[in-house]
Amino acid sequence: MSQATKTSPAVQTTTRTPLWALVVKWLALALFVAAAFYLATQLADQGYAVYIAVLAFVVMAVLVVYSTRRFVPAKYLLPGLVLLLGLQVWPIVMTVSTAFTNGQTITKEDTIAAIKTNSVQEVQGAPRYRLSIAVPQGGDVATAPPVFLLTAPDGALKIGDKDGLKDLPPNGVTKSDSGKITAAPGFQILNARQINARKDLQTFAVPTSDGGGIKASGLSEAFEGRATVSYDPATDTLTDSATGEVYVVRDARFVPKDGTGQAFPQKWAENVGFKNFQTILTDPTIRAGFLKIFGWNLVFAALSVVTTFILGMLLALLFNDDRLRGKGVYRALLVLPYAIPGFVTSLLWKSMFNQDFGLVNSLTGLDVDWLGTPWGAKAAILITNLWLGFPYMFLICTGALQSIPADVREAAKIDGASPARTLRSIIMPLLLVAVGPLLIASFAFNFNNFGLIFLLTGGGPFEAENTSIGSSDLLITYAFRLAFSGVTPDYGLAAAVSIFIFVIVAVMSYAGFRRTRALEEVN
Repeated sequence: MSQATKTSPAVQTTTRTPLWALVVKWLALALFVAAAFYLATQLADQGYAVYIAVLAFVVMAVLVVYSTRRFVPAKYLLPGLVLLLGLQVWPIVMTVSTAFTNGQTITKEDTIAAIKTNSVQEVQGAPRYRLSIAVPQGGDVATAPPVFLLTAPDGALKIGDKDGLKDLPPNGVTKSDSGKITAAPGFQILNARQINARKDLQTFAVPTSDGGGIKASGLSEAFEGRATVSYDPATDTLTDSATGEVYVVRDARFVPKDGTGQAFPQKWAENVGFKNFQTILTDPTIRAGFLKIFGWNLVFAALSVVTTFILGMLLALLFNDDRLRGKGVYRALLVLPYAIPGFVTSLLWKSMFNQDFGLVNSLTGLDVDWLGTPWGAKAAILITNLWLGFPYMFLICTGALQSIPADVREAAKIDGASPARTLRSIIMPLLLVAVGPLLIASFAFNFNNFGLIFLLTGGGPFEAENTSIGSSDLLITYAFRLAFSGVTPDYGLAAAVSIFIFVIVAVMSYAGFRRTRALEEVN
């Protein structure tokens, strides 16, 4: 009998996280929480309660996922999910919601306050103050609530903010020879550039006890004034005591009751339903311009893909020939236009298309007004985009051609196929298998190629009777002009145009990808 032997229990080994890694992790989480807290305070100052709730949810998710050793998959998925929601989903939601409004962002109460503030006129005989504009110490000079640091004619120091006027303790305050405050404890005084960058200072006024307000007059002086416009909540009207004009509400703005005067330019946010979409489809001017732009948009995107693909493919075929020497140098030179930033190339081509001094007319002996005529501008855009786009097509076609087995072409040659027949029946089907989806993506990109149009032609030239629609506009540049140009930008209508663009590109891309399924049978 053999003696039984005792075996020692298996020793379980666990991997312990190094101390330095734990310290780094918790420091990173602490910094993240601190940054989120600072951001929450800024959002609270602006009254964005919804954003604060979303931020709090994100902070809780980060702490739950990264504070423990569990939820390993979530540690990798959470950053991408947050970026997806913040950079993709949220802008889409905001665009869709804006399309059903008149495009304004302020409330009716803020509009009334702005109108009343703008109507403030100086009170005769009231004192003028020496003014310094500041923000609380540590606040953002661009967004923090403004503060007026005032020196009265009798030398008294005052602090003025949105809540009113109060005394400024003289301790630590320094003034210039003219009495202007140059430093005050707890405040950061803004310089001229920072003041000019803040548009809110144009309507800001410090309320006074008698119903007036103190407004800035330039950078160093302030006056006490009183609003000439008053609001009556019972009748929902504004009355201008200086002119006796009464204003009523119409289309989210105050307009003269008798219909003869000029309306106030300020408007407030209002839900308009499908009005913006109806305007695009029914307004004769916008509908005609929309269809005209849409037609050119399709032609531009299609020709851009076709021309760049053909040129890139032909060059790739040429430099894929084994008999050609120095192919690496030639390929590097052909990629140079792709390596240069697109906006630089667009501005360079804009100068070359100048009618009087441009290189294009100088070399060809032509006298074409490339950027001043509709067809000239469109030709200039297609030529410039060909220069910008063919290197990309050359690269992808080179890679696709090198993946085609050489024995396939040898078999076609043995069977007596001509080079043209080999290209048409052998190389092209195999090439489209690889580049077909990329061609669809290129079409979608060029359909919304805002940068090229904006930098090269600006959407022009424009017709004399309609300066809102340019001859070389794409839908995306038209939407941009609606949203950000003109005296009264229309964000709602621009958002509706953006939704049309999204639907059009989605439908065409879906149809294109369905057609590319036929290429999957090519092997």
